Amino acid sequence: MTVYFIGAGPGAADLITVRGARTLAACGVCLYAGSLVPRELLAECPPGARLIDTAQLDLDTITAELVRAHQEGHDVARLHSGDPSVFSAVAEQMRRLDAAGVPYEVVPGVPAFAAAAAALKRELTVPTVGQTVILTRVAQRATPMPEGEDLATLGRSGALLVLHLAAMYVDRVVDELLPHYGADCPAAVVAMASRPDEIVLRGTLADIADQVKAAGVVRTAVIMVGRTLAAEQFRDSHLYSTDRERPHAPCDAPAEGTGTGRA
Repeated sequence: MTVYFIGAGPGAADLITVRGARTLAACGVCLYAGSLVPRELLAECPPGARLIDTAQLDLDTITAELVRAHQEGHDVARLHSGDPSVFSAVAEQMRRLDAAGVPYEVVPGVPAFAAAAAALKRELTVPTVGQTVILTRVAQRATPMPEGEDLATLGRSGALLVLHLAAMYVDRVVDELLPHYGADCPAAVVAMASRPDEIVLRGTLADIADQVKAAGVVRTAVIMVGRTLAAEQFRDSHLYSTDRERPHAPCDAPAEGTGTGRA
């Protein structure tokens, strides 16, 4: 049988993908991150499914549950918040499943940074202002950052930074980015993106830390810093320009808005 790593989305139960919901409904066992995944999603599991909250489990115990379910002939839903490709800790689970000979697939989900951008009503890549987004975090009690991926180094790019798992350390984030972005650089923090208790904070590097502390935001948040967050004066995209040649597109040509023609 197969283990399915399913991205549950950023928080709202209806932001799971159609494929994710259908896969969840077909699995007899579901391991879910109880502190992050909305409980409403568990209603998608089939009647009688074995539900296992992994919030207090270590990696060896989680792996044992996945292998056990596989051996018993069950497809398994391993439900993660956001999208499995970013800060999800699926890599070490996959490594252990490879060693155990257990097959798995990945079902992508809506990442937290996308939900945060939606809450801000902002496109993160804006022509002539910024075309690069860096997803990162800070090292504190968690695993150390690799050499060259500290904020001071990444900040030299001037690109839009999206920091996960960093709300508790917002003062440090501001201190390390100020020399590269300046006090007037737009900044935002979105906590519990897409949920009923969503918190959206907008400001600059000069005041965003005070806003975060005043709002009591310490977790389940992303910090964004970059000029595209407040861009108003910029050139229209070439995608819809009247100067762009528009030959008849073959049937297999990319559709507009897929991210293939943005510049």
